[in-house]
Amino acid sequence: MNTFEEFESEVRGYCRSFPTVFSSAKGAWMTDTAGERYLDFFAGAGVLNYGHNPDKIKQALLGYLMRDGITHTLDMYSQAKQRFIERFNEVILQPRGLHYKFQFPGPTGTNAVEAALKLARKVTGREQVVGFTNAFHGMTLGALAVTGNSFKRAGAGVPLGHTASVPFDGYLGQDVDTLNYFEAMLHDSGSGMDKPAAVIVETVQAEGGVNVASVEWLQRLRQITAEHDIVLIVDDIQVGCGRTGSFFSFEEAGIVPDIVTLSKSLSGYGLPLALVLIRPELDQWAPGEHNGTFRGHCPAFVTATAALTFWEDGRLQQAVARKGQTVQRRLERMAKKLAPDARVRGRGLIWGIEFSDTALASRVSKACFERGLIIETAGIDDQVLKILPSLTISEDELQHGLDVIEDSLSAVLNGTDGATSAEANALAEAA
Repeated sequence: MNTFEEFESEVRGYCRSFPTVFSSAKGAWMTDTAGERYLDFFAGAGVLNYGHNPDKIKQALLGYLMRDGITHTLDMYSQAKQRFIERFNEVILQPRGLHYKFQFPGPTGTNAVEAALKLARKVTGREQVVGFTNAFHGMTLGALAVTGNSFKRAGAGVPLGHTASVPFDGYLGQDVDTLNYFEAMLHDSGSGMDKPAAVIVETVQAEGGVNVASVEWLQRLRQITAEHDIVLIVDDIQVGCGRTGSFFSFEEAGIVPDIVTLSKSLSGYGLPLALVLIRPELDQWAPGEHNGTFRGHCPAFVTATAALTFWEDGRLQQAVARKGQTVQRRLERMAKKLAPDARVRGRGLIWGIEFSDTALASRVSKACFERGLIIETAGIDDQVLKILPSLTISEDELQHGLDVIEDSLSAVLNGTDGATSAEANALAEAA
């Protein structure tokens, strides 16, 4: 029995899919204690959009620490926070014509969601929040209440109320506009749906199976919420910070949410940092009404500011679009050749391939790991293989990873799963 099995809680999860001990990482590669290298198509579930240990961000952090920059301030003012707010406004918000107030609610995505829900209820005086089928918003009670996954919800151990779930785009088939149902419920006083305080939505449901909302659907959702004076919250925790190409995932639809939640890749370096962007007239908090100990994580402000250099021009967004097309073409060709009933979907550099045999994606993920590739699954039955590499991955590394997926899928379908460590090393060296 190893240290983790002996002492760590049974709740541990990802380590069961990737049973090795990692010791270092750089760019798109992770290395374990045995010296084996793995190409990373998981990127910390979207935390590492700029790869592992990106030099420009690392140097900013090291410089700050070496000059004894302050690390913790609660929500007192700090130079690091000031610089981040100013640069985020200059680089991200102002060029997009956006004006938001900044709330730092705590270090994780679920902290941001809780603050957003709480604020929407406060400013509207209403209790109900509408979420969507297959949504995932976090593991604390408020976030779980608007999460669709029954397994995650059951872990709460208490009733999860004051919410309603309505069908996400495509849930009832591609020819059904699910917002017809939502709008009818709002208009009908006999529907049983109280007027919501807020609607919370992911433009791409990452954990839910890489379900992509159309531009038209998002535009109509914004129109409905505006007409009914309902706060629209976009959860951009996993698919923001450039994951879909543009910095915010909702930009393509041309909509402006009332509240936006960010975390994961916001710090750019894997340091915990979360942010709630609030339309100014909704910023009705009383001082200290919502607080927490780790609202002012200054090292994360430093790395988040350095990460904004990736967004000073359009090169990264263009690269993500180009690489996303590469992934789409390869996956569609792969599906046509090996699994004709599989469905491919995604945006930017988040893609999924859904198999009708729900056991297949997990088997392919395991076969990929045996061949030196880290890749996870998504969806309620883990039926979707989720492609989530860093945005800065090279074209050669991207093609190599897609080669491994194709080899692994072929092996699984042919019943020859598995590869020797020598084969895995050969694949890594070839990249």
